[in-house]
Amino acid sequence: MKPLRFIAEARQEFLFEVAYYNGVEPGLGERFAKAVEEAAARVVAFPAAGSPSISNTRRVLTKGFPFSIIYRLQKEEIVVFAVAHQAQKPGYWRSRVSSR
Repeated sequence: MKPLRFIAEARQEFLFEVAYYNGVEPGLGERFAKAVEEAAARVVAFPAAGSPSISNTRRVLTKGFPFSIIYRLQKEEIVVFAVAHQAQKPGYWRSRVSSR
């Protein structure tokens, strides 16, 4: 199994959304975090199973929340470029992929 690494911007998005959801309803941020962690575990277990996306990336959906994890299989690791809301600013993360 290859290790999974969130780039800084993706980690910041994740933490922002956890805080946001905790502000909406106590415990909801933890449920969001668990959904992202479960999706990340699926990526590690089955890295080629995510839907192909732009810039040679793949996308896996989170359960119960309108978010996708955008990632790329690389030689030594799996790199997560975004924890992206499915309905806001599509493709905003593309510059992150081209710079790596």
